[in-house]
Amino acid sequence: MSLIVSPLIENGRIKSISVEVRYPSEKKNLTFYDGLDEPRVSSDLPASFRGLFYLVSFKPSKVVMIRDILGSRPIYYNQKLEMASFSKFVPGFGELMPGEYVEIGYDGEIIQQNHTDFFDVFTIAEFDYSETQERIIRSLEKVKVKNACISFSGGVDSSFLAAFYDVPLIAVTASKDEKNRIQDSAKKMGREVEIFEFDEQTVAEELGNIVSAIETTNPLQVSIAVPIYLAIKFAKNLGFSEIVLGQGADELFGGYKRYENVIGKNLEKAIVDDIMNLGKNNLVRDTKISYYLQMKTVTPYLSFDIIESALSIPPELKVRREGGIITRKYFLREMARKFIPAEVAYKEKKAIQYSTKTYSIIERLAKKSGKSIPEFLKGL
Repeated sequence: MSLIVSPLIENGRIKSISVEVRYPSEKKNLTFYDGLDEPRVSSDLPASFRGLFYLVSFKPSKVVMIRDILGSRPIYYNQKLEMASFSKFVPGFGELMPGEYVEIGYDGEIIQQNHTDFFDVFTIAEFDYSETQERIIRSLEKVKVKNACISFSGGVDSSFLAAFYDVPLIAVTASKDEKNRIQDSAKKMGREVEIFEFDEQTVAEELGNIVSAIETTNPLQVSIAVPIYLAIKFAKNLGFSEIVLGQGADELFGGYKRYENVIGKNLEKAIVDDIMNLGKNNLVRDTKISYYLQMKTVTPYLSFDIIESALSIPPELKVRREGGIITRKYFLREMARKFIPAEVAYKEKKAIQYSTKTYSIIERLAKKSGKSIPEFLKGL
């Protein structure tokens, strides 16, 4: 479960500490962390470290907790200073907020509490088409993967990443049409892809584990979580310890279908709001799945240089309207076609919960139980 900490505190002093820490979290003395090369306890860490992380450190007179600016890795804690990556292990929990630094004494009193603002970290520079492309490409090239595979959907996000990282491609789906599309994209790129075809029985068997992992029965979150969970589990069963995901591309480059109905400043605001809420809406879910399965997720699009670059791209280059045709992720597709076949870069793809048939499977399971989807999921 990545991290579970239960300290024994008497008279405002720590007597002992019980810790369970699992991959991909790491431990150095009484400091626990994920996403950092080396643990560094500093109040400016959310602003100075350009990456996704959490850190918890037990000092002689206090405990320090720090979370990245997007809130990608959850930390829950309570007045007894019990803390964990999952709220179910922390009775009466509160949550460390994105970009927050907190010092708490063993008497339960807050010693210091700082919050870093999103725009204290990210600066929106003046847009230059070529320079922005170059900065994004350089950032993707810098990402190092070890024993990894790429979760490949055949769309522009994962296909572009496959052009940079020479590691195996894997995919999961319950749709024969999508299986064919995935294989076609891989073939056009001169690559092979290993596909796990799941079905209704697979989902029925795993759904309880998935809801337990993500700690919500929200139907949208669950339907998205199913293929992500199955992909990460498939990768682990194949012997990988890391999986490369294309998370963040829709928010950064204007990929959501709903963006087609928004223009101008409203579109820009919608995209920025989605970027700022990436942690709450998507990354916490995915992190909990990876922690549950003890796998490391690699998210190249969430390099802080790429986030900053994407913030500078005008919204009309993300959602392009020309001749009555709307092209979402236009800037990303134009950049990607320099590395992958244009037909792959411009291939349209439904949202993961629909393309994989996950949502329709959950609908059928709920119907068989005689319940609505929310009722069915809450009963798991």
